[in-house]
Amino acid sequence: TGAGGFLGKRLVRLLLEEENMAEIRLMDKHVPPKLLDTLEDCRGDTKLSTFEGDIRDADFLKKTCRGASTVFHIASIIDVNDSVEPSEIYGVNVKGTQLLLEACIQENVVSFIYTSTIEVLGPNSQGEPIVNGNEDTVYECALKFNYSKTKREAEQRTLQAHSEVLHNGGRLATCALRPMYIYGEGCRFLLGHMCDGIRNKDVLYRMSLPDALVNPVYVGNVAAAHLQAARSLKDPQKRHVVGGKFYYVSDDTPPMS
Repeated sequence: TGAGGFLGKRLVRLLLEEENMAEIRLMDKHVPPKLLDTLEDCRGDTKLSTFEGDIRDADFLKKTCRGASTVFHIASIIDVNDSVEPSEIYGVNVKGTQLLLEACIQENVVSFIYTSTIEVLGPNSQGEPIVNGNEDTVYECALKFNYSKTKREAEQRTLQAHSEVLHNGGRLATCALRPMYIYGEGCRFLLGHMCDGIRNKDVLYRMSLPDALVNPVYVGNVAAAHLQAARSLKDPQKRHVVGGKFYYVSDDTPPMS
């Protein structure tokens, strides 16, 4: 899902370049017609199919998942200002994820990778920083925005669905990826930030305190993490280790302001 978005487009290209797949299904509310043209140089013999519809439409999801083996669930409403109606963001981010999981179970999809976010972690009510944290770091979070709350619930539902029995008797394997703030080619947020800086006499606006450090991640690395997760869930020896867990994704570079 989310194949027409910033990360989705990058993942589709990476799958075409690195994997020998019979078919890749591009599902989104709207898939740009020109997207397929941009992939002609790397598609090879892989069939590219587009599915346009609503993530809250159960019948549409079952149709999209029928015959598929792996689902990358990237699509969501991103809203860090609480400007979207709560029912809308919950319906897409939580209900949509639940319906997609149910469709995977009914249509015997064996692997499900959910694109979560660092936002599900916090910060806590004291705004305490996390330094050199990892998946085992204990941190009491207090989520404030509906975006982080809905992403957290969707992530939990994804991980709880690990090892669910499929319609054919098999088992569903799931995992979640928590990217840091993503940057790279085609990032609309970064483009807007740069344009604001140009209008400000080539000086970027500061968006946080000077001592607030973050560890962003390049969009290509996030796509690579999704591919690695899919390969691990496909491996009979690794799926039991990787499945049912979340993983942070960041660049191996020093934190920056």
